[in-house]
Amino acid sequence: MNQLDALKQFTTVVADTGDFKQLAQFQPQDATTNPSLILKAVQKPEYLPLLKDTVAAHGHEAMDAQIDRLLVRFGCEILATIPGRVSTEVDARLSFDTAATVARAKRIMALYEAQGVKRERVLIKIASTWEGIQAAAELEREGIRTNLTLLFSFAQAVACGDAKVQLISPFVGRIYDWYKKSAGSAWVETDNANTNDPGVQSVRAIYNHYKRHGISTEVMGASFRNVGQITSLAGCDLLTIAPELLAQLGASIEPLAQVLSASAAMQLDLPAVHHTESSFRYAMNEDAMATEKLAEGIRAFCVDAVKLEALMH
Repeated sequence: MNQLDALKQFTTVVADTGDFKQLAQFQPQDATTNPSLILKAVQKPEYLPLLKDTVAAHGHEAMDAQIDRLLVRFGCEILATIPGRVSTEVDARLSFDTAATVARAKRIMALYEAQGVKRERVLIKIASTWEGIQAAAELEREGIRTNLTLLFSFAQAVACGDAKVQLISPFVGRIYDWYKKSAGSAWVETDNANTNDPGVQSVRAIYNHYKRHGISTEVMGASFRNVGQITSLAGCDLLTIAPELLAQLGASIEPLAQVLSASAAMQLDLPAVHHTESSFRYAMNEDAMATEKLAEGIRAFCVDAVKLEALMH
C-alpha cells in the first residue's frame, strides 16, 4: 500500500488546488481553493475559458460579483469530480469587517444554490481574525458552514471552537517557515523535522485540545512543505495537500502509522481554554509568529485578488 492510501485509512485527504483536472488521479474526498490557487489556475490555457465565459456573461456586474461567480464556477467544476465538499474563500480585503464578510458569504452560497449545489457541500473560507471568527459564528447559526483559514495560533483555534465553526485550517508550513527564518543559521533541519516541527506541534496541540474537550470543529492541517509534516499528522481529521505532495505520497511505500487519535487525546490532562475579544487580541499580540503570518497571509491574498480582477477586465 502506498502512503497516500495508508493515510486515507486514518485521515480524510483533501486536495489543495484550483486545478480540478488534476483531481481524479488522487481521488480526494474534499478540495480547497483560495484566491492564489484560482489565480494560478486561470493563467493556464485550459482554464482561461472559465474566466472568459464569466466575463462574457456577467461583465456588466460589479467586479466583486464577477469574482464570486468565477470562484463558484471553479467550485462547481471541482464538485463534479469529488464526492465531498469544496472550500471557497471570501475576499480577504473583508477580513476585518464582520458584516461585509457575512454578506459576501451569503452571496457565494446563494450562487452555489442557484447551480443546484446543496449547502452541505460548500465551506465558506474566512481568515481567522476576530472579526472573521464572529462572522463565521453568525453564518454557522444560519446553516452556512465555514472553514477558518490563515490559522497560526492556539488562541485562534480556541476562538473558532467557541464560535462552533465547522472546520479550521491550521497552517503547518508557514509556521515552519517563520521559525526557520527566525533561527537563521542556527536552524538545524533534522532537529526540527517531523514531530519536532513547530508547525506539526501547533496542529497536534489544537487537535488534542479539541478532542479532549469535545469540541466538534474539524481540524484540517494545511500548508505543507514536505511529506514528513504530513505523515507526522496522520490521524488528524483532515489534511489538505497540494498535488505535488499527493504525488509523492502516492509514489512512496514507506510504512505510515497513525500518530493522532481522539482516544489518546481524551486521556490527556489539558485545561479548558476560552477567549473573550480582549484576551484573544492579547494572546495574538504575545505571539509574534501568528501576528506576522496572519497579516502577511491576508496581504498576499489581497494582492492576488487584485491580480485576478485585472485579468477579468
